[in-house]
Amino acid sequence: MEIVKSVFQSKGKRYQFIRYCTVGTLAAGIHYGVYYLLQEYEMTNLNIAYTIGYVTSFICNFFLTSYFTFRSNPSLKRALGFGGSHLVNYLIHMGLFNLFLYLNVDQEIAPLCVLAVARSEERRVGKECRSRWS
Repeated sequence: MEIVKSVFQSKGKRYQFIRYCTVGTLAAGIHYGVYYLLQEYEMTNLNIAYTIGYVTSFICNFFLTSYFTFRSNPSLKRALGFGGSHLVNYLIHMGLFNLFLYLNVDQEIAPLCVLAVARSEERRVGKECRSRWS
């Protein structure tokens, strides 16, 4: 709760939070949009379509987060850190995606289910990590 208070007490942090949410939403939209087009026109199998969407979204997310959210220049060090965290996230996404497909969730809906579950799990794990290492 203190984190939320600190974000909304500072005008600069409030706008940074809004930019962060905007970039995250845009990245999710790019991911789903690329996936949707590839699967809709049967250009490749679903796992490859999901991966291409994820990678496209990752690249856009990295540059938008650097330039727009945090107003900093991208660097190799930041890219490696960003990539490392997203590698774990990608593996979670792929596992969930294939689980939903196995459970016969429609291929157009499965990525949306993944986003909903993965985001809530990422928040839970992040909160757990912060409480252990704070």
